[in-house]
Amino acid sequence: MFEALSGRLSGVFDGLAKRGALSEADVIEAMREVRLAMLDADVALPVVRDFVNKVKERAVGAEVLESISPGQAVAKIVNDALIDALGGAGAVPLNLNAVPPVSVLMVGLQGSGKTTTSGKIALWLKNRERKKVLLASLDTQRPAAQLQLEQLAKQAAVPSLSIVPGQSPVDIARRAMETGRLEGFDVVILDTAGRLSIDEVLMDEVRQVRAVTNPAETLLVVDAMTGQDAVNTAKAFNEAVGVTGVVMTRMDGDARGGAALSMKAITGAPIKLTGSGEKLDALEEFHPERVAGRILGLGDIAGLVEKAADTLDHEEGERLAKKMMAGKFDLDDYASQIRQISKMGSISGIMGMLPGMNKVKEAMGDKELDTSILNKHLAIISSMTRKERKTPAIIKASRKKRIAAGSGTTVQDVNKLLKQFGMMSDMMKRFSKLGVKGLMRQGLSALMPKGMGNGPPGGGGRPFR
Repeated sequence: MFEALSGRLSGVFDGLAKRGALSEADVIEAMREVRLAMLDADVALPVVRDFVNKVKERAVGAEVLESISPGQAVAKIVNDALIDALGGAGAVPLNLNAVPPVSVLMVGLQGSGKTTTSGKIALWLKNRERKKVLLASLDTQRPAAQLQLEQLAKQAAVPSLSIVPGQSPVDIARRAMETGRLEGFDVVILDTAGRLSIDEVLMDEVRQVRAVTNPAETLLVVDAMTGQDAVNTAKAFNEAVGVTGVVMTRMDGDARGGAALSMKAITGAPIKLTGSGEKLDALEEFHPERVAGRILGLGDIAGLVEKAADTLDHEEGERLAKKMMAGKFDLDDYASQIRQISKMGSISGIMGMLPGMNKVKEAMGDKELDTSILNKHLAIISSMTRKERKTPAIIKASRKKRIAAGSGTTVQDVNKLLKQFGMMSDMMKRFSKLGVKGLMRQGLSALMPKGMGNGPPGGGGRPFR
């Protein structure tokens, strides 16, 4: 999402790093580039002005101009200013400190992803916070909106308020809170109606619902793809009904990112959660320091570790690790590895969380990684018999033809997979023979086929340091 802004800022810092000692004129010129980059990324003008002034004030100080590496010093100042603009370090949790049932009011324009986000938050609270959650649709405007939330509730395995035709949104809200009290719910999520644009009828309806439910959280759902329109929407809702937090949807899109950078300054309300996909589990806490790190090409290792912890099957991972250590890795295990990687989302998304990957993408000409090979490998493995997956050595010409036909691939594709797998298996076997101590002594070259290492054939390359 922040790719263009990230590229522009990286260029500014690379230029500063090459100059060595900086003058005040160098910093002013760099800040002009930063200003243009932020405006191009659709950041609100008052936010850009405030941001650049803060950075310039600190960057022309003696500690930067006399620093050994002034380029890095300016980058650090920009990083800190980005974190401040995004709301300050650390995620801001949902406020559930109230007498149950705690009401969470979902507001926003039609099409922003409000109903889907309501289902996501319900699943989030059920799984992460162990809360008993009730979903209630107050949207009597959009056809089938109440049925949509009912379906999402079933997917999340949480109850939804029964639909009573003809009830007004305020009556539904009262019934939802009463049901929450009588049936011992911890949280009641109220999904209000949206409009295609801001109007007084919409705001009045939200005010009435807020008056009868006294929500602990009023969450504004905005689509990150709408740029400055999202900021204008946030401002209008905040002035009319008060917003305690923002949920940004479609953060996996290719928007320029200005809405996220403007939101806190314009509304005073922090971005609390972000959505990156249609699946109900595609919801994340918003960490300003991690987003700033990704914008500046510093990566988000903490986010990557959390993503892995949430999505990967640890028992399966341990089973595969033991088989690898023992040198007994088969095609079923390889297929399992591919499925585990796929659970974490797109490979490009994962790479974006690694430091310095922007430079790698630039070197590749910004081409998307071709991950279709993984799906092709899964299809080929799925077309094999159990015996073939366990003992690939038995796969000869006739079997290869059958597997290729069954998987919609070619015999050459099957050959490539078997060759790749053969190399992986050989490396596993060498690793199991060497052990960790042997690997540290002989180096990674010891795992390579003969003639491919750094040292003489058979290993003996440079040891680890």
